[in-house]
Amino acid sequence: MLEPMRYLVKEQVKFLKSHHTYDIYDADTSEQIGVAEENIGQITQILRWFVSKQLMPTTVEIREKPDDSLVFTISRGWYLFRSRVEIHDAQGALIGYFKSKIVSWSGGFYVYDKNDRQFAEVKGNFTGFKYSVVTPDGKVHLGKVSKTWGGMVKELFTSADTYMVEVDEDLSEQPISKMLVLASCLATDMIFKSESRTAGNDLLDLGG
Repeated sequence: MLEPMRYLVKEQVKFLKSHHTYDIYDADTSEQIGVAEENIGQITQILRWFVSKQLMPTTVEIREKPDDSLVFTISRGWYLFRSRVEIHDAQGALIGYFKSKIVSWSGGFYVYDKNDRQFAEVKGNFTGFKYSVVTPDGKVHLGKVSKTWGGMVKELFTSADTYMVEVDEDLSEQPISKMLVLASCLATDMIFKSESRTAGNDLLDLGG
């Protein structure tokens, strides 16, 4: 699943949904290569109807098609103003983590490796959901994510979104780096944009 350089990430349309699910495609072949789904307990699903889900912990499992084998997970604990979102491999080992910015009008967060070294920064326009993944000094482009058109009916009557994730060619032989870029897209939609709504910043409400 980590071989492609361009991914299409489509949120599944669900009504009265208590958790998110995304289908992941190779953007160049249109073949579905994976799925990302929140894995939360039944009690948590029930609590989400009464307590803001943005405040509660969550885990997202990314699995490869066709055998549904686990590739990596994204997890966040209870949200208290500034969260730490961790990425673990299929064996549970820490790959890296994301930390939200204390103050940011345009949105974004920092990406660290397992040794607490900053690997990248995610920056850009979250209101239109178009942003870049760059090195900490901002000089090297590692990838970009943008929202794409999902169809008139889908766009008008549901909050389901579709995203294009493009990884820079320099990372073609670096699966861990590609994993972090792909995870940044999923974390932005499933975690960070929700925190922005909780913080009262409606400018960062991207739907979903």
